[in-house]
Amino acid sequence: MNVAALRCSGLCVRLGEREVLHGLELALPAGRWTALAGPNGAGKTTLLKALAQLLPAQGQVELLGRPAPQWPVRERARALAWLGQAEAGAEDLLAQDVVMLGRLPHQDWLGGASGADHAAVRAAMEETQCWDWRTRPLGSLSGGERQRVLLARALAVQAPVLLMDEPLAHLDPPHQADWLAIVRRHVARGGTAVSVLHEIGLALQADDLVLLQDGRVAHHGPAGDPATHRALESVFAHRLQVHAVAGRWVALPVEER
Repeated sequence: MNVAALRCSGLCVRLGEREVLHGLELALPAGRWTALAGPNGAGKTTLLKALAQLLPAQGQVELLGRPAPQWPVRERARALAWLGQAEAGAEDLLAQDVVMLGRLPHQDWLGGASGADHAAVRAAMEETQCWDWRTRPLGSLSGGERQRVLLARALAVQAPVLLMDEPLAHLDPPHQADWLAIVRRHVARGGTAVSVLHEIGLALQADDLVLLQDGRVAHHGPAGDPATHRALESVFAHRLQVHAVAGRWVALPVEER
C-alpha cells in the first residue's frame, strides 16, 4: 500500500444534535484516485469536509503524513485544493479572476499576481476548456460553464491533493469524460484525487472506492475488485447491479419489486 495522502483515526462529526460520522478509521493512498460513494445521507460530503478541515471534528486527521493541526494555513492551502458542492461565488467577478483566487496561497500578502500565477491560471482554464470566456462575469455563465471555472480554480492551486465534492454537477456527458481525463492526468503526475460522486458508473472508474453507509465505512477496496462490486450492491440495498460493458464496469439500476 502506498503512503497515505490522507488518514483519519477515530473521526467523529456531529451536525447539530446528530452524530453523522462514527469513529471512522481510513487511509487514502497517495498517487491514486479514490471515489467516495454511498446512499443519500451516508456521510460522504461530511467526511470530505472533515478531511479538508472544513468542519469541527473529534479524532485525528493527517495530511501527507503530518497531523492536520500542525500545518500552517498557507502551507496547507498549497498542499490541498478544494472544490465544493454548489459553491457560491462573487457573481460580478470575471471568470479569470475567480480562477486566480486559487493562486492566493502562492502570493505574498501585499504582492500581486506573478507571471507564474498567470501561467497557472491559463493552463488550468485551458485544461477545463473555459479560457474562451475568461472575461465573462461568473454570474453570466451556465451551470456547466460555472462548474468548469470552479474546477479550474482548484487546479490552479497546483496542490498535490485534490478534494472534490460532486464535481460533475451540471456537466454534460462529454465534459464528464473530460473531467475523468483531468483527474487521471493529475494522478499520472503523482497527485492524489478524492471525489464524492453520485454517478456510480464513473465512480467505478476510480482506482479505489470507499463505500459509506450510515456514517461508517462499509467497504474500502479497488474499484475493479468483485468484492467491491458486491459491497456496492449491498450498500444500495441491491437496487443496482454492477456489470462489465465494453471493457468498463457500469452500475445499472434495478426496479423495485
